[in-house]
Amino acid sequence: MALWDYANPTRFLRLVDIVLPWLIAACALAFAIGLYKSFFMAPEDYQQGDTVRIMFIHVPAAWLAMMCYSVMAISALGTLVWKHPLADVSAKAAAPLGAAFTFISLITGSLWGKPMWGTYWVWDARLTSVLVLFIMYLGLMALWRTMEDPIKAGKAAAVLTLVGAFNLPIIKFSVDWWNTLHQPASVIRLDGPTIHPDILIPLLVMALAFTLLFFTLHLAAMRNEIFRRRVRSMRMKAAASAHPAGATATAQPAE
Repeated sequence: MALWDYANPTRFLRLVDIVLPWLIAACALAFAIGLYKSFFMAPEDYQQGDTVRIMFIHVPAAWLAMMCYSVMAISALGTLVWKHPLADVSAKAAAPLGAAFTFISLITGSLWGKPMWGTYWVWDARLTSVLVLFIMYLGLMALWRTMEDPIKAGKAAAVLTLVGAFNLPIIKFSVDWWNTLHQPASVIRLDGPTIHPDILIPLLVMALAFTLLFFTLHLAAMRNEIFRRRVRSMRMKAAASAHPAGATATAQPAE
């Protein structure tokens, strides 16, 4: 079915009810396998020791931080260009998830950086651009809360989202464009991954688990946002019925 077939919120909610239980089960299974492989089967690094296991949380979180914003950017185009009714719902639901993944990426990166670099933080291009991404998420969430009308808020947030999308290629290619402490890409490369399969496979399983977690939470958040807007609409209709436009109080004659 085409994307526009789910522009109707009721049809979309039916789809969520069908898909969500399967996503939850797949997510739980992927995490169970990924965590077991990462912390019990993956070997220690000959230089980093057990510290390398932070990678199995840090790297998927970093990937999802960028993917969430990519979803928001596509949703922003859906709002401004294609006028899809659920595009702004998707963007609003993805923002807190992206902020959470970015925060996990920053924290685990700092914990990993201390034993490797001797410091929790350096102002290099990769870390700084990811921090900017986190601030963008917080700014978009604040924008949604400052505007009562969700339609107007969605359009304003869509414009800001597209402006912030220019940060994504900076994050991706910062290690290639500038001399940074952060290691270059070792998984997604034209000449293939440079990581040993014993570490690469658990990493990819954890990446799958994080991706399934995002889609599970994203669909659930979109469903909640649709319900929230329906409640808001019903309250506005009830208020309009109780106080019809142009109605004035009639003075009662004194007895």
